[in-house]
Amino acid sequence: MNKHITSDPKICGGEPCIANTRISVSVILSHLAAGESADEILKQFPRLTREDILAALDYAAYLSTEKAIPLE
Repeated sequence: MNKHITSDPKICGGEPCIANTRISVSVILSHLAAGESADEILKQFPRLTREDILAALDYAAYLSTEKAIPLE
């Protein structure tokens, strides 16, 4: 992970979140997928920065490179 994203089992059940918040990466990605702009997200979540949003996208890009292993 990077400095913007943390995962702590004591915070949001270990779901990856923006550091020092309880805003999960999945919440940010859901807002982006719904067509919201970064500016709209920043208005709704004033603790976020543009770099946090980019870090969430970077994290999602990293996860998309994982390979699925077929079960036999």
